[in-house]
This record gives sequence, structure tokens and C-alpha cells, in this order.
Amino acid sequence: MDIDPAIVLRLQNADQSHLLSYWAELDFEQRGILLRDICNTDFDHVNQAYKDIQDQLIKPSDKSENGPSKTIDELMEPIPAHSTGSVENASKEQLEQYRREGLQAIADGSVCVLLLAGGQGTRLGVDYPKGMYNVGLPSQKSLYQLQAERIRRLEQLANEEFHMQKASIPWFIMTSEHTRYLTEDFFLENHHFGLKPQNVILFEQHTLPALDFQGKILLDQKYKITKAADGNGGLYRALKTRGILAEMEQRRIKYIHVYCVDNILVRVADPIFIGYCLSQQADCAAKVVKKTFSDESVGVICKVQDQYQVVEYSEISLQTAEKKKSDGSGELLFNAANICNHFFTFDFLKDVSQNHERDLQYHIAKKKIPSIGDDGKRIDKPLEINGIKLEKFVFDVFACAKNFFVWEVRRDEEFSPLKNGSGTKDTPATCRRDLMLQHVRWLQTAGAFLPANAAKQIILADKLHEQDPNSVTATVEISPLISYAGENLEFTKGQTLKFPVTFEMK
Repeated sequence: MDIDPAIVLRLQNADQSHLLSYWAELDFEQRGILLRDICNTDFDHVNQAYKDIQDQLIKPSDKSENGPSKTIDELMEPIPAHSTGSVENASKEQLEQYRREGLQAIADGSVCVLLLAGGQGTRLGVDYPKGMYNVGLPSQKSLYQLQAERIRRLEQLANEEFHMQKASIPWFIMTSEHTRYLTEDFFLENHHFGLKPQNVILFEQHTLPALDFQGKILLDQKYKITKAADGNGGLYRALKTRGILAEMEQRRIKYIHVYCVDNILVRVADPIFIGYCLSQQADCAAKVVKKTFSDESVGVICKVQDQYQVVEYSEISLQTAEKKKSDGSGELLFNAANICNHFFTFDFLKDVSQNHERDLQYHIAKKKIPSIGDDGKRIDKPLEINGIKLEKFVFDVFACAKNFFVWEVRRDEEFSPLKNGSGTKDTPATCRRDLMLQHVRWLQTAGAFLPANAAKQIILADKLHEQDPNSVTATVEISPLISYAGENLEFTKGQTLKFPVTFEMK
């Protein structure tokens, strides 16, 4: 197979001719793979992206010859009070008003949920998508199943509240090339967990080549370009190129709840959150929790040069992280922890995707990337960081919003992420524990009688379960099909419940 001179010229113009370095060694099939990779790569886009991130590669001491520029600590401002709402500070009447307004939008068919599910379970020690992970609940339900059942329950609530039979919440799921087909098969095998198949719409985010520090594209094999997903901010490009905006428009969607797959407590299409956003006429909003301590490893939402953004914990000095509010509350000044849980209007998403996506700057992730070395041999486990991956973040669009708001919720009710396979934080064990403790609170609020020190018993039993999965444990689990957020449990009032406690739809 000869090389088309036009391809050679294209690579020369892009300063990426090294991609053909091993052409003579490749067989017919390998040459075909390499040519497809080359033809599918937008070199102008890649080179422009590399040019745009040059500033991120320069050491801070080398950035300015005119003296030090202002640091992020000096530029950060807390979120104004008028742009913030809170579950804790809202009255019962306000929360009920928000809930009804959100449910009305759901009943009208104006709401969809959009799940960011491109991540693999690498840190969990598995080779399949995170959403398929089972944290070890008595029901053995995966994250996908829990979320699907919450959607079903919410549809039921909307129908009951407004005496309708048509409420449905389309579920858009953005996968990556690594998770697309496994996710698709998983939903098919499980009959979409009771959802209408036409309401579960999968689409794939784009990839970008990985680069060395000189902007040269790395080769994963002599015949294959190294590629990586373009970050959860790749959502905006994919919405346009994969036809998802058109699909939403056809379904007359007005409001979108975007969230990340790994939060076991996530309230998908939370009607209170949606209702709050509608009451504020927000075009973009973020749900947050309070930081648990000053140097917690979470990004915080704040204002920087009069624009809303997320500042990562690694960018903030400890002195700034420890600053307290001046109102005497003792709370941290920068306290709004980002949990990847967002509200967008359709009009806002459409405008961003069509008119501003190219303006969103890439962030760099410096990595040890398996690739072909200078000697032509593949380095499977590089000893040092040898390249960069380019990513955009979903929250980068906050700066584009005209009406941005923050809604603060309780961490123990709405945020318990699954990140690590073992350890003490964000593990299957902590997710399982947090969900069961939530269900204990729900039952106690409903008036049920649980064993003494139920929460402590669950924590102790869960630790024993970690050591011996076959041990009989104190467990509590309520199916999302029965209760979305603690409602519909009046039937337990006055009941004396013994472990294990399980409420499941028959």
C-alpha cells in the first residue's frame, strides 16, 4: 500500500511527519489502521490546542519578566449571597414550592438527565465502566440500576402529583470509546432496568491524541496513535456533533440535569434543585456541599475576575483555604465544594455548544503514557512523566452564564462518590455505608423503630463484612422504586424493624 502524497504533505504541514516513521515495517492491515487514525485526526485542532496550553507548561517563575502577576489566591472572591440557595436555610414551604415546580416541569416533559459516564473503573481495580459497579448492597444493584430506578420513581411521583400518565424523563448517557459498547450491552441485558429503551440514549464523547511536551503526537503502537477522551467538558462538542442537541430539541426539552456516574447518593433530576433554578431564572447552576475541612481535596466554586469558576484545591494556598467568613459562623470563606452536579437550560447548552465550545480552553494532565520510544520499542510502563493529555471540564462553561446560581445540599444526603477500590475514603465500603445510613434516617423520620444504635451497628457490621463478605450483617436498604428521597414510607410508622431491613418492589 503506497502513501497518498496528500497525506504526506498534510503531516508535513502539521509538523507530525514522525507518525510515518515505521511505515516500512507495517503490514497491510497495520497500515490501514494508521491511515484511518491519521485521516480521522484534526491536526489543525490538535496543534491549536497545544498552542493554547503553552502557558500551562511554563514554570510560574518563567512566566513574567515584568514582576509577579496576581496569584489565584489574590483573585478569588466568595460567591455572593444573592447567588446562593441552601436546603438548610430554605423553609419547608419554600422547599415544597421548589419541589412542586420541579415536578411540574417533569410532568410537562421538559426535563431530561444527562449522565457523564466515560470513566473506566481503573482505580476500582476493574476493567468495566463505573456505572456497572456493584458496591455490595444486599440487593447487589449497580450504580446504573440505582439511578435508573430513581428516574422511574420520579416519573411516578410526577404522574401522581399532577394526575397524569405520560411523565417521562429521557436519560442521555455520554460514554467514551472504552465504555460505549459495554454500557450498551449492560443495559440491553438488564432490559434497561424497566425504562423505555427509546428513553435511554447513549452517545460517545470524542478523543484527542496524547502529545509529548513538544507537541508531537505519541504513538501507542507503530501503527496506532495514542488517544484519550477529551474530558467531561467534551460534552459540549459531542452534544453538537452526535446529534444530541437536535434530539433534545425534537423532544422539547427545556431543562437538563447533568451529573457524574460515581455518586451513589445522586438525586437525578432533583425536583427541588430544578424548582430552585426555575425560581431564580437560572441558565446555569451548580449543586454543592460544604467542605468538611479546609484542605479537603475538592475544587471550590468562587468568582475570579468577576466570572464564576471552579478552582482546584491544588491551586489554592493553605492560608486561603483556611480563611473564615466574617459573620462569626466559623465557616470557611471558600466552602462551596463542587460535586459535578449541574443544571442547564437547553437554550444555554445550545448556545455554548454551537458558539463557544471552541473558546473553552483545554487543561493539561501530565501523565506516564505507554508509547513507542525513540528506539522504536514500546514502553509499557514509563518511569517518568513523558506526555500530556488534553481535557476540557464540564464546569468551564460557568463563565458563559448570565444567570448563575449555587444550591447547597447536605453531604450525607446527596454526595458519596466512588473513586477508590480500597482505603478509607470514597470506596465501595463508604458508599454502601452512606446509602444504608441514609435509609436508616429515612425510616426513623417516618416513625419506624429500628434496633438501638442502628447507625453504629451498621458501621460495625459493614467493617466485619469487609473482612468476611459471607458474614451476617446489620443492613438496611430501601429500593428507589419505593422512595426517591424519603417519601412514601408512612407504612413503616410504628413498626419495629429487625436487621436485615429490606424494602423492595415485588
